[in-house]
Formats: sequence, structure tokens, C-alpha cells
Amino acid sequence: MGSQTVVDCALYEDGSRLPGRVELADVLRRIGEQPGRFVWIGLYEPTAEQFAEIAAAFELHPLAVEDAVRAHQRPKLERYGDTLFLVLKTIVYVAHDRVTATSEIVDTGEIMVFAGPGFAIVVRHGSAPALTGVRREMEAAPELLALGPVSVLHAVADHVVDHYLEVADAFERDVEELETAVFSPERTDDAGRIYQLKRELMEFKRAVVPLGVPLRRLADGSLPEVPAGLTAYLRDVADHHLQAKERIASFDELVSGILDASVARLSLQQNTDMRKISAGAALVAVPTMVVGIYGMNFTYMPELHWTFGYPAVLLVIAAVCVFVFRAFRRNDWL
Repeated sequence: MGSQTVVDCALYEDGSRLPGRVELADVLRRIGEQPGRFVWIGLYEPTAEQFAEIAAAFELHPLAVEDAVRAHQRPKLERYGDTLFLVLKTIVYVAHDRVTATSEIVDTGEIMVFAGPGFAIVVRHGSAPALTGVRREMEAAPELLALGPVSVLHAVADHVVDHYLEVADAFERDVEELETAVFSPERTDDAGRIYQLKRELMEFKRAVVPLGVPLRRLADGSLPEVPAGLTAYLRDVADHHLQAKERIASFDELVSGILDASVARLSLQQNTDMRKISAGAALVAVPTMVVGIYGMNFTYMPELHWTFGYPAVLLVIAAVCVFVFRAFRRNDWL
């Protein structure tokens, strides 16, 4: 199997990593040498051919193998015999200066975890971040690793869920920025930006929300493969997931409210524009009407031969325009 596919492969005994990197051909023999050992294999986007050797060695279920290779799965927890198979969606926040109508805000990847007797296999796809830090943290906590392969499943789930909260913090800043723009005194049209934010929020929601049921199953103590010592840790992960889920729900409501406010503000601006246009048309209509009457060239018209007739008409036009203007201003039409 290619070195780029296998990120790391190590044996652990009673929570401590054995020296050196082991080869797959050596794994099964060395696991059987001593009770309390298990192998932790990290893979990145293996092909079906590359994964076939591992699947055969650990007798992984064909359906789980297919999911692990093809990816694009919903978060879920499956139990195949004495092997647990957990699918998680990862979220990566895409840095940007401001939200636009075409901004990419979140990018999703996938992590699949097999946890069975003597093995933990972690498969990453897409933008799922590397788990080197998770391995280091677990190796610094041998008391957790000593609980077996399911401890790796817990560590990966904990890492993914904590990252949900970090992305939620960044997402909140985008929501606040758009909220400020919508309610600012400046005239803006933010509907496209808000809609894009809502689409990205929907992608975030699809990744996070379905994971709730698998985490509750892992934490409720009903699965014999989950050591009793891990249930408290798994409940903590489920609690953090609930926090992320609640924050996403609040974002969804807030963005919907911002979109409604933006549409209402745009409608109000259009009404204001129409009032101003109507008021302007009314002001122009006054001199147009008077000048139109005097432009009909009848022989007998009021004040037609009066010396001050022309300035008098102009004064009347000006007076009527001032009256109409003040009336519109008083009613906030101008």
C-alpha cells in the first residue's frame, strides 16, 4: 500500500506505543503475541484495491468497506458483529474577508472509524484534517488508550465535535457582520449574501445534526463493545455535539430573520423611492399645467395683455410649488 495512503500504523500495548512503525503483514502476528495489544492504522483516501488487504486481514464487513472507500455517507454508527463502524462529517472553515454571494464558508470532509478486537482503523476523505495531533494526545494519555480500540473512536469523535464548535464561533462572526450590514443606515442590497450564508449553514447543519443519534448510542452503555470507562467521556462528546447543534439552530433562525429584515428594508426603500418620484412628478405637474393652459393661444385669456401678467403667473407657479413641496415634506414624502 502506498506511503501516502497509510498515514501511520502503530501497535499499542496497555496504552503505550511500541517502538517503530509496523508493517501490515506483521500486524496480526504481533497483536497475538501479547494480550492488551491493538493496532491503530491511519489511512487517507485509499482505493478499493489498497483497502482490500486491510479488509481481508481484519475481516471487515463488505458494506462497511464499500462505505469507507467510496465516502459521501451520512454520519452514522453501524455494528457488524463485534466491530463498530462510525462515519463522521468534518467541517473546515474557509477563511474570507467578507461574505459575498459566492463565498465558500465551510468545506466538508469525512472520517470513518473501524473499532474491533485488536484494531482501530481510521480512514479520512476530502478536507478532513489530519489526526496527527489526536494520536499525540492519546499517546500522552495511556490510561485512555489502555481501554482499547474504542478509545480511538472516542478521540476522533471528540476532535471532530470540538472542531464543530470552533467553526460555529467563526460562523457567528459572519452572521454578526451581515446583521450589522442589514441594519446599517447605508443603503445596501444583501439578499444574495444572506442567501449564500444560509446555503453554507445548511451544509454545516447536514454534517452536524445526524451525528446526534450515533453519539447517544455510544454513550448510553447499550453497546457491549464500549468499555464502561469510556461512557462518561462519550457523554461529554454528546453534550458538546448538542451545544453545536443548538448553536446551528439559533444561527438558522437568526439568518432567516435577517433575510426577512433585508427584504422588508428593500421593500421600504422602494416605497420611499416611489413616494419621492411621485412627489417630484407632482411638483413638475404644477408649472406644466399652468404653462400648458397659457400656451393654447386663445384670443381672450385672463391678463393676456396686462403688463405684469407674465411675472404674476410665474409668482403663482412658484407659490403653488412651494405649497406642494411643504405639504410633501410635512408628510415625509420628500
